Amino acid sequence: MQSRISILKGGRARTLGLGLLGALTACGDMALLPPEAGMGANPTLPPPQNRLIPTVNIAPAKGWPEGVKPVPRAGLMVTALASGLDHPRWVYVLPNGDVLVAESNAPAKPEDGKGIKGMVMKWVMDRAGAGVPSANRITLLRDADGDGQAETRTVFLQNLNSPFGMALVGQDLYVANTDAVVRFPYETGQTSIAAPPFKVVDLPAGPINHHWTKNLIASPDGGTLYVTVGSNSNVGERGLEAEAGRAAIWAVDPKTGGHRVFASGLRNPNGMGWAPGSGALWTVVNERDEIGSDLVPDYLTSVKDGAFYGWPYSYYGQNVDLRVKPPRPDLVASAVSPDYALGSHVAPLGLAFSEGQALLPALASGAFVGEHGSWNRVPHSGYKVVFVPFVKGQPAGLPVDVLTGFLSAEGHAYGRPVGVAMDQRGALLVADDVGNAVWRVSRAPAQ
Repeated sequence: MQSRISILKGGRARTLGLGLLGALTACGDMALLPPEAGMGANPTLPPPQNRLIPTVNIAPAKGWPEGVKPVPRAGLMVTALASGLDHPRWVYVLPNGDVLVAESNAPAKPEDGKGIKGMVMKWVMDRAGAGVPSANRITLLRDADGDGQAETRTVFLQNLNSPFGMALVGQDLYVANTDAVVRFPYETGQTSIAAPPFKVVDLPAGPINHHWTKNLIASPDGGTLYVTVGSNSNVGERGLEAEAGRAAIWAVDPKTGGHRVFASGLRNPNGMGWAPGSGALWTVVNERDEIGSDLVPDYLTSVKDGAFYGWPYSYYGQNVDLRVKPPRPDLVASAVSPDYALGSHVAPLGLAFSEGQALLPALASGAFVGEHGSWNRVPHSGYKVVFVPFVKGQPAGLPVDVLTGFLSAEGHAYGRPVGVAMDQRGALLVADDVGNAVWRVSRAPAQ
């Protein structure tokens, strides 16, 4: 059948390819374990399920109906800091309280959509709301009166290249474009920057650029930038030469651009944060797809200098992925197990550590995680913001739902949470790239 499909042209090939997808995924796998089995310090890892065509279970992007918004945990309330944005992916809070929002989407990737599988994945992304052009800008939001709604909105930076991460060090604002970290001069209170960018360091990109989002965070002393670079494939199927410098967190000297791989074997790390107390660097990671609805748990982990976390040769420590050829038992033997599983295919992107008890006492010590949501699992997973409690510097217990309601009863996506951040008043900000909003979660007034 593959050869028959490959000779078809244009719309007929697309129709037949998607028909084949529907026929093969209609009888695809389904999760057999409860979601909690794939969470915590010791998740259950069932045998992998290898299939010709992966399970595809899209939550079609619909946007929020009039009068509908996410549902917060009891004791909290949610307002729209801003709505009507253009695919907001990431949020960053400046020291004066202004909020920067990266309105961004994938760049052109001409080599990432070839063949039937590439065509199907493009259809998946379009249906999930990720097919819109990138606005390539950063917008500034200012809520000067503290009512939870931004009364000032300005274009802060424009003509960027699929921007994502942001970090201010002194008077230097660093932005992670998909292909480079760039720097701009910043003055407290300014609402736009007209200065041209200064390139600090190139990042892996190119015509495939499978995981395009690049995040960054500065060390507490500002002397190092840590930059996430996701893999160029699911499990190295494009050849490892396409993975040079990828599936890793880089350590970058912001003054010289000198860089090294800080940690590797991380398929798609995104959110990063410094844990209060220990000062350790933590990240959330999207693990591999296409071996079943119950595999592989995405995770939250501390990141050790020089450590290897398994990708693509193994997952969750030393569980070998037999799809990867040739095998590397030497690397598998050194693979570090993550600290904490978040559940299979929840797609964690955002990470922010809590800061005090401004929300609720139960949310005072731990990490908020924005879960963008699954496509490779039946039933859906993710599509919410959760809180992972920490005790003595380590995750303890199961994740707690903080913001839900992103999926309709029919399985449509009203929104999809991405980046999360704490604002100056202790509220939680959530970028919603399908709902085109930044949500603000705060403590509800006492009854």
